[in-house]
Amino acid sequence: MDSNIQAKVDSWLNGNYDQPVKDEIKKLQSENPDELADAFYRNLEFGTGGLRGIMGIGTNRINKYTIGIATQGYANYLKKCFGDNVKVAVAHDCRNNSRFFAETTANVFAANGIKVYLFEALRPTPELSYTIRYLKCQGGVVCTASHNPKEYNGYKAYWDDGAQMVPPHDTNTIIEVDKITSVEDVKWSGGEENITIIGKDMDEAYINMVAGLSVYPEICKEQHDLKIVFTPIHGTGIMLVPQVLAKFGFDNVHIVEEQSTPDGNFPTVVYPNPEEKEAMSIGLKKAQELDADILLGTDPDADRVGIGVKNTEGEWVLMNGNQTAVLAFNYMIEARKTKGLSEPNDMVVKTIVTTEMIDAIAKDNNITCYNVLTGFKWIAALIKEKEGKEKYIIGGEESFGLMIGDELRDKDAVSAVALLCEMAAYEKSQGRSLYAKLIDLYVKYGIYKEGLISITKKGMNGATEIADMMKGYRDNPPQTIDGVAVTELLDYDLQVGKNLQSGESWKIDLPKSNVLQFALSDGTKISARPSGTEPKIKFYFSVNEKLDSPAAFEAAAKACDDKIARMAADLKLK
Repeated sequence: MDSNIQAKVDSWLNGNYDQPVKDEIKKLQSENPDELADAFYRNLEFGTGGLRGIMGIGTNRINKYTIGIATQGYANYLKKCFGDNVKVAVAHDCRNNSRFFAETTANVFAANGIKVYLFEALRPTPELSYTIRYLKCQGGVVCTASHNPKEYNGYKAYWDDGAQMVPPHDTNTIIEVDKITSVEDVKWSGGEENITIIGKDMDEAYINMVAGLSVYPEICKEQHDLKIVFTPIHGTGIMLVPQVLAKFGFDNVHIVEEQSTPDGNFPTVVYPNPEEKEAMSIGLKKAQELDADILLGTDPDADRVGIGVKNTEGEWVLMNGNQTAVLAFNYMIEARKTKGLSEPNDMVVKTIVTTEMIDAIAKDNNITCYNVLTGFKWIAALIKEKEGKEKYIIGGEESFGLMIGDELRDKDAVSAVALLCEMAAYEKSQGRSLYAKLIDLYVKYGIYKEGLISITKKGMNGATEIADMMKGYRDNPPQTIDGVAVTELLDYDLQVGKNLQSGESWKIDLPKSNVLQFALSDGTKISARPSGTEPKIKFYFSVNEKLDSPAAFEAAAKACDDKIARMAADLKLK
């Protein structure tokens, strides 16, 4: 074993760690030394959003010690910024050990003299964001690994605006966490009187806030029997989604029973992710059996939403994140305008890898559409920058995330479910479906089709392989893809855009991020982005074509899919 890894192992065997942990290390030494090496070969990085990783013993795993060290560093930074009068909120999802990790987090904060509001049980991540703002906290933490497989857990850190941290606070927190070199530096207990348990009162405040987002409450009452199927996929959505739908006036809601009980083992799915058809398959079956109007699913921490609807042939289909965002953005813009609620300074925000159809809709409605880096913390940062000057309406990204209204600062599947149901109710009152509405928008603005290819590189060499891929694209960008000229390379890490034909370059006015985008002469855009939390690299494809009539949709959509497949093959991604 590498001497540096062995030194870390020895420090755990000889240090102030629980005996069961030491026993597990000894067992791995004799039975699986490779797994032991992987558990200790590095320190699990406290990234710009916090921690995420596989649960287990070791410095490269999520466990009591890595959670405690992260919390101690974060507590130190909060006190540096705000002095002794610091308040934080702590929540957790349904995952195995999440309650233990949340209590560990709360205890460390409390032992540092920080006032802690700890939720009584699991809650959706967006409620944590709302709570930070509502209780005027300086920070917060939710223990979750979002939609990752059951082996994972994580730790998301928030700032006083209810958003995940952005510069300089993210990097400064990392510096403080890195200063904690031993578990002896962590204050594990001694401030229990600083912890206040919260629950139902916050739920009520949050539910009332979401109800206030409704644009057509009278339509919801009129269409109260809209047949809704909802699955929380064993997660936290069950805590609030049914109550919010009831508050909106919907009384014909059917919960997918097989997935209704919170369970960190996610027994009915491989990936508890509403982006995956497999995770939504039980809900699809139930929706079909009931001849429902709409199917909705939320991920374990209820910040992502999946939606199923019937197409023009009456077949159930799942919409992708871009399609869902198009419908949501268009609804909030159209409905507010129709009801006289729109204002000249309204703005919407999307990420650089989200469909550009939203830009077209906003432009057509004379509304400013901002593009930011991937992640809702950047949407939140822009809201903060524009506060008092422009009015934020809705933000979203292609990975099934929406944030409606500005009373919280992270993606929120709970409010998204409610508004998507309101949208379905509105369209039903007009005699059509959400699917038909989407096709009508395609006829008006052109069909925009997106594809995503995700490549995982596991193990100790995974990060290096991904870095080498990005270097290759950066140093030697392709001249053509599928026979179409590449006209521009946008390098968000170097913050430079370049016209590959004229050589002209310009500054990209966004924070540094390891993302490359290729713009092609036919309007296609391809983005390459390594994940910040997982050993994978994602390739986003966006193509568009004119659509003459609803009847031509299937053929046009297939042509777009074929084009994406050819481009992926040309880039040797398949």
